[in-house]
Order: sequence, then structure tokens, then C-alpha cells
Amino acid sequence: MAFGVVVSSLAPLVPIVQVDLAMSHSAMGSVLGAWQVVYIFAALPAGMLLDKLGGRWALTLGLGLLAISALGRSVASGYPALLAAVMVFGIGGPIVSSGAPKIVTSTFEGSQRGLAMGIYMTGPILGGVLSLTLTHSVLLPWFDQDWRSVMRLWAMVCTGAMVIWFAISSLAGYRVPGFYQEMASEQEAAPAYLSVVRNILSNGAVWLLLVMAVGAFLINHGLNNWLPELIRSTGRPLAEASMWSALPMVVGIFGSLIIPRLATPARRFKILIGLCASAAAACLTLLLTGDGVLIVSLILQGFVRASLMTVLILTLMELPSVPVRHAGTASGLFFSAAEVGGVLGPLGLGLMFDLTGGFAAGLYGLASVATLMALGAAWLSRLAKAATPIQSSSS
Repeated sequence: MAFGVVVSSLAPLVPIVQVDLAMSHSAMGSVLGAWQVVYIFAALPAGMLLDKLGGRWALTLGLGLLAISALGRSVASGYPALLAAVMVFGIGGPIVSSGAPKIVTSTFEGSQRGLAMGIYMTGPILGGVLSLTLTHSVLLPWFDQDWRSVMRLWAMVCTGAMVIWFAISSLAGYRVPGFYQEMASEQEAAPAYLSVVRNILSNGAVWLLLVMAVGAFLINHGLNNWLPELIRSTGRPLAEASMWSALPMVVGIFGSLIIPRLATPARRFKILIGLCASAAAACLTLLLTGDGVLIVSLILQGFVRASLMTVLILTLMELPSVPVRHAGTASGLFFSAAEVGGVLGPLGLGLMFDLTGGFAAGLYGLASVATLMALGAAWLSRLAKAATPIQSSSS
């Protein structure tokens, strides 16, 4: 949740921050996208750091960086300071987003692993909902319209999450089977991390998963960032479009709790194909008019939004070529690749609008990507079955 409140913290404050810091739209746009660019390059080193430090210390560090990012925004006096503060999130963010899947993988098995991953995925969604809904209705009036106080509040939330995590992992971690599994090999000679990366990438299934991760973020981030405008382009007023845009978030909370739990290895690839097909249908139905069709499209988006990424991560973590010991590195690779799609999705949809004067071409493009991902999921099932465990260089 701490991740979600910080990543969404600036969006509802854009007009206020622009006036206060005398920033143009292009400058604010570069600030909003700065963390994603840093994230691409920081995700793999963050995953390696996670494997080296372990979940307790790495997540504590990551949450601390999120708090610093929020606090830095609250004291920014201009564009450079605000940009730097947002970029800090791009360093701490991948530690958190890579750390949680590694801990879930080492601690849970079977359907419980999928449920735990789904519960984890509801956190950022809930954080985003809280940030977007409370900022103008509660927090700004409470803080006398001072946006800097709102940022300081989110910094306190991250600090509280950091303290709670460190306390729980220190006091209760030893009682949870598998939580400290990585500590069992601390006395062994650790392989060079470049060798670990090469070993993980030597499997064709991993490469295909990384390509699908790019596609998943391309679709999710493209639709998420442009959804109010996509709905408004159908003739609805902005206020109504904003209300409709909240529906996928609500549906996504339930979807992330249900679908990953069902995605056990025996039926995971069928669910992947179904999610990719749903993503294609969600894009195409946005081209149609009528409240009923819009509701169907938004519900499909909600199920796809969190569940597709979660099932892809579960698939990666359970490949025989990805040892639990190096799950952090594998997760870092996943998010490093995926965030490329996170940058290109909103950019591509906006570019297609400028070139064609509408969203139809961009939506057809996203639907095509989703269709290719469904075919990739079918191919992935064959590659995953053929995968063989990779021997660690320390054995």
C-alpha cells in the first residue's frame, strides 16, 4: 500500500504543484514519468541486492527510499528538486516490487502462493485508490490546501510501513517455514551475479515471459493512463468519465484475490490465455458505445489489470531454471523488461492519437499485442514443460 500511495501521490496534485513551482505541462510530464525510466535500469540491480541482503533488510531499505522520495517532494523548491525526489522512487520501487514476490515464493506453495501473491497485489491498488480519492476530498481541506503536508503524510505512511515490516520480519520471520530459506546458503560461495543472470536467461521460456511482461505493462499502463480520456472520447463528460475509470480498480481488487489462487500449475497457462484474450476484448469493446458495453470492457480491464502480471510472475518464479535463491534477480529482470512497456504504452497511445486524431488505431494495436500474448502463452506452456533445472555454480 505504501508503494501505491506514493506512486499515485502527484497525479491528483498536478495543477496545484504546477502553479506552486511554476512548471510547464512538459516539465510536469517529465517528472511524472521519471521514476519509470530509472526503474528500468534499477530493477535488475535491485533484484540482485535483494538476493544478497535477504527480504528483511532489502524491503526495509526499499520502503525507506519510498519515504525519502515522498519527503523530498514535500520540500522541493523547483523542477530539479522535484525531479530528483521522484527519481528516488525509481530506485526504491523495484526493491519493494521484486522483494514481495521473492518472499511469497519462498514462503508459500500451491494455491496459497497464488492467494498470497494476489493479496500482495491488492496493496498498491488500495494505496492508489486512497491517494486518488482522499487527496481532494479529505487531505487538502484538512491541511489547508497545502500539498506539501499531503506528501509528508505519505512519507509517514512509508516510514510506518518500514518499521512494521522490520518488526514483523525480525520477530516472527523465524517461525514461518521458508521465510529465511535464503539464509541456509549464506555460508556457500555465492556465484557471480552476471553468471546468475546468464543462467536464468539461458532458458527460452524466460525470454518469452519477459516479452509478455513488456506486453502486459504496455496494455495496462496505456489503458490506465488514458482511460478517463478514452471514456470521455465516447461523448461522456469528464466527471462521469472519471467515475467510470474507478471501476477497474475495484474489480481488480477482487480479481487479484481470486484469479492468482486459481492459477495453479495445472491450469495456469489456460488462465494466461484467457486473461490475454480478455485484454484484447477490453480494448476492442472500448471502441463501441453504450453503458452496457462500457461496463463489460471495464470489468474485463479490472480482472486483467493485476491478475495478468501476477500470474506471469508466478509462472516465472516456478520455472525449474529459476531457483528460489535467485528469485530476486529473476523478479528484477521481469520488472526491468516490463517497465519498458510501462513507458511505451502511454506514449504510444498518445502518439497514435496525434497521428490519427482518435484512439481507434491505438486500441487496435493494443488488442493485437494481447492476441500475440495469448499465442505466446500457448507456446510458453510447451517451453515450460521442456525446461530443466539449472545447476548453481556453487554446487
